[in-house]
Amino acid sequence: QVQLVESGGGLVQAGGSLRLSCVASRSIFSVNTMDWYRQAPGKEREFVATRAPSGITYYADSVKGRFTISRNNAETTVYLQMNSLKPEDTAVYYCSVRLGAAGRNWGQGTQVTVSS
Repeated sequence: QVQLVESGGGLVQAGGSLRLSCVASRSIFSVNTMDWYRQAPGKEREFVATRAPSGITYYADSVKGRFTISRNNAETTVYLQMNSLKPEDTAVYYCSVRLGAAGRNWGQGTQVTVSS
């Protein structure tokens, strides 16, 4: 098992930026695909971004061009840089690592609140 811990959330005004971090308990991001999801109050959890071990990234249309997913060289931390934030980006953000047949692990989430 691998544990994930997110951080970096907070309160920001519309148009501002935040960088979320997801730290894994061991080096995994060179072999496992990592995703960011978010869940707004009263809504289902939705996909935000993904990064494959190859470096290929993919984003939800709602965040494309504003959010960037990246990884540190030690392969233990994945970031989500969020720019030009909008009130509709308000949600709890979760990182998740795909573990193949073992399913996936989730972090505990970090709250992002964007005020108008």
